[in-house]
Amino acid sequence: MSPTILREKGYRFFFFSREETRMHVHVNCENGETKFWLEPEIELAQNYRLSRLELKQIEKIIEDNYEQFKAAWQRHFRS
Repeated sequence: MSPTILREKGYRFFFFSREETRMHVHVNCENGETKFWLEPEIELAQNYRLSRLELKQIEKIIEDNYEQFKAAWQRHFRS
């Protein structure tokens, strides 16, 4: 199961169930996909075919919605 947390500007932000325990979020769009660590700070973990501009846009969205991602992670992985 991979619950969608947010859809914004053509990006889908989601988690994979049963993955590593370090808090992170996956993002995909028509051009590719990426993964960002959320802790200890927001940081690019992996990138597949996304441009620097797209990565900057994604990082800004994550920053703006950080508390939402963190709360969703805690709800999802505690259940």
